[in-house]
Amino acid sequence: MIKIGDAAVSEEKVVETTAMASPEEKKESESEKKSTSTKEAASTKQARGTGRVKLIREKEDEEVSLFKENIYIVFVECETPGNVGFLARTMANFGLKNLVLINPTKLTNEAYYQATHGKYIVENAKIYPTLDEFYQSQRIDFKVASTGTVGGSYNLARIPIKPEELGKSINVENKIAILFGREGDGLSNKEIGDCDICVSIPTDPTYPIMNISHAAAIIFYELCKNKHEFGVEGLSESSPLEKEYLQKDMDSLIDSLDIPEHKKKNGKKTFNNIISRAFITGREAHTMKGILRRLNNKLGEQ
Repeated sequence: MIKIGDAAVSEEKVVETTAMASPEEKKESESEKKSTSTKEAASTKQARGTGRVKLIREKEDEEVSLFKENIYIVFVECETPGNVGFLARTMANFGLKNLVLINPTKLTNEAYYQATHGKYIVENAKIYPTLDEFYQSQRIDFKVASTGTVGGSYNLARIPIKPEELGKSINVENKIAILFGREGDGLSNKEIGDCDICVSIPTDPTYPIMNISHAAAIIFYELCKNKHEFGVEGLSESSPLEKEYLQKDMDSLIDSLDIPEHKKKNGKKTFNNIISRAFITGREAHTMKGILRRLNNKLGEQ
């Protein structure tokens, strides 16, 4: 828009005019606006997705922190220092650090040697003369007894749940003690009865009693498997927007092929099913997208 006084070259009065765009220019302008709008919408959608992922990860990090802080592994009257070391090593494998020893045998060098990289757990272990003193000192909210000898309906205290069920239902916002008994006799009926729940590993009935570190590894795995993600760069799942762009590139590639329409439709649907079912990381989606783009460009040049 030109206004009066913009150009003082002469005394001629310049009237206000509006430039008229050609149909081609108008179409191009509308296309640019649409493209900009689509990009802004995609950017907003991606930003929201990133925000949600960030919140989820922060929540997961908080849960992992509580998992490490609030779970206490209690070994009652251990008879051999080597088993203390083996248990500490297993704890270190799964990120647990609170080891409690109730009236233990003397901890010789064997305990530290068998702990290997979990040596620090043995060094920081808390020792109490009785379970009751430990419960009172740490204000334990929930107690879990582990046993290889389960009971039936006649022994309510020994009706167990499986480690998988424990892992799904455990609330790490509370202080939780998981008890492992003596190598020879396990936990007494009273010690189990004082606990809130009993956990047992399904084994062959001809030899149900497991070594403490083996049993602990199974229980810790079930507790841990939903709390941690593999620490591999780029292992986060691709966003819905990334999958959408991937599908569009595949659709474009299929459309360029000289095949019947029904086969194109089936091909697109098949690819969509695969993308929907599969766990595709962001890096994998980016790599596939680049390859499909190059194929589309190559076919366009022919």
